[in-house]
Amino acid sequence: MGDSKNSKGKGPYNSWGPDETQVLVELLVDAVRRKWHDNNGNFSNLTIEEKILPVLNERLGCQKNHTQYLSRWNYLRSLYQKNLDLQRFNSGFRWDPNMKWFTALDEVWDEYLKLFFNYICLSI
Repeated sequence: MGDSKNSKGKGPYNSWGPDETQVLVELLVDAVRRKWHDNNGNFSNLTIEEKILPVLNERLGCQKNHTQYLSRWNYLRSLYQKNLDLQRFNSGFRWDPNMKWFTALDEVWDEYLKLFFNYICLSI
């Protein structure tokens, strides 16, 4: 109980803070600009391990590894997908740049949530 290992025994849990996430996104955007990705827009393991993670770790004084990167990448991708879904639904949703979230009338949210829960129920 006193050790720093997580429940799956995979080593110490190392969460991503907002600063680490911001630097990772900046590095990934820079990598896209430098065209370090393949034709599908993916980065190779070598690119992540030799060009991105060393800079992230040096700038922030952390020791993020490829597995931790993949975890954060998957999380960011899911957030991006949710954002796209709201924009595609687009019948009444608006982005509020001051509040930094989507706004809509209650009826729009009700319809969206109905569709969302129907999708979840069909997926089970």
